[in-house]
Amino acid sequence: MRRPYLKNLKKLLTKIPVITRGTIPEVKIRAVTSDSRLVKPGDAFVAIKGDNFDGFDYIPTAIERGASLIISNRPAPPSLAIAYLEIDDDPRKALAWLAAATQNFPARKLRMIGVTGTDGKTSTSSMIHHILTQTGVKAGMISTVNALVGDTEIDTGFHVTTPDSPDIQAYLAEMVRAGMTHCILETTSHGLAQGRAIASEFDIAVVTNVTHEHFDYHGDYRRYLEAKGLLFESLWATSRKGIGNPRLAILNKDDKSYGYMKRIATPNQISYSRINQADIWADNIVNRTAELCFDCHIDEQVYQVKSPMVGIYNVSNALAALATCILGLGIDPKSAVDALATQNSVPGRMETIDLGQNFTAIVDFAHTPYALEAALETARSLTDGKVIAVFGSAGLRDREKRRMMPIASIKGADITILTAEDPRTESLDDILQDMAEAAISVGGVEGESFYRVADRGDAIRKAIDLAEPGDLVMACGKGHEQSMCFITTEYDWDDRTAMRAALAEHLGIDGPQMPWLPTSST
Repeated sequence: MRRPYLKNLKKLLTKIPVITRGTIPEVKIRAVTSDSRLVKPGDAFVAIKGDNFDGFDYIPTAIERGASLIISNRPAPPSLAIAYLEIDDDPRKALAWLAAATQNFPARKLRMIGVTGTDGKTSTSSMIHHILTQTGVKAGMISTVNALVGDTEIDTGFHVTTPDSPDIQAYLAEMVRAGMTHCILETTSHGLAQGRAIASEFDIAVVTNVTHEHFDYHGDYRRYLEAKGLLFESLWATSRKGIGNPRLAILNKDDKSYGYMKRIATPNQISYSRINQADIWADNIVNRTAELCFDCHIDEQVYQVKSPMVGIYNVSNALAALATCILGLGIDPKSAVDALATQNSVPGRMETIDLGQNFTAIVDFAHTPYALEAALETARSLTDGKVIAVFGSAGLRDREKRRMMPIASIKGADITILTAEDPRTESLDDILQDMAEAAISVGGVEGESFYRVADRGDAIRKAIDLAEPGDLVMACGKGHEQSMCFITTEYDWDDRTAMRAALAEHLGIDGPQMPWLPTSST
């Protein structure tokens, strides 16, 4: 990505809502970062105190790498050899706004669409992007999977959360240079709470749902909901744009977040529902193995929607996307509906893996209790045979999920296989024990309705060995992700590769090698 030109710090500060203390140094900066490893000559380094690190400790590294300015909300360390700016503000806010300013505020030149929620963010963002591009709109997208700028795809990292604010602003600047007019930005609760989406100048905010997730970080549902709500509160602060300011909130009338979001969002609101009548709503839903169909009601008109993205929950995601494009952006309804029918499936979302086996194999990202329940509901509708589910629960994360997810699987699947999913520094055996106890509490019988298989590759092999003709095997929780964490090491891992490897072994045909993990026996 192109590096910005040097800009005068004082002039930049006159353009952004950041409060400073003392004298502003006479210095020019090229870019800004809070990662000392990314500092380049002419950059400003923002020293942020995080949960597990303190940016102050990395000031010497930033200086060695050529930083021209240090920024913090604490007094300068003694004998500092370069310019220092002390702020009376949140350093993350300063980081985001300075990143936007050094890139000439690219979000002000784009129609910005933010999508948040516990489940369905990536699918909904991808649907919006596909509809827009298929109807002639030059739209870019930043998701937890990648960034799309025209025909260029940019890897955004480990694919788990919203990128940091300097990266977001750099992607937006690339979009402006490439002639994009719209951007869809997938916004996670961590990204919102940590200020990564500040200065993104949203015009339209979309929520999918807010269910049980990330309580280890946010503490409880109320604070998690408030973090998601930051996207909708930000609509009020979006700068005036030459292309206009819709400040539109698109809300899920079926979700328990609806009342809160309706209260805090701007008055310009659109509701969608697959259960009740709303501004845009669905009925006559039919979920088939390769296609999802439903009738979509908009302004007393009915449109038949077809999508290759199967699953009842994708009705809600499709409604959110259609509401954004049709009611929010003025796309012709028929054109939007026609476009939705041509979309490819999103990587790792109800993705079918077919090597010629006589049962269905699917990889899905479902990693929350609600998402797993919905995925199993979909799986049940796709087969007359058994549903065999493979999943784990991450270490150092919300412990309540370890109870809720096995309970959902014992109720929704015929066979449950509990396995590893990013145990991190926790004992995998302890995690599996917690999950097994939850399964037993609702009638699960170990060795019959559920199994414990520590190695994820072996767990997928076990599911395939248990499958009979017409059954459905589903590996949940990792989806598109490319690694798994044991202790502090990220090991290469892709559930789709693992599923193909296990299927190839089962069928006795050539296929990829099973990825190796520390739990592997070979």
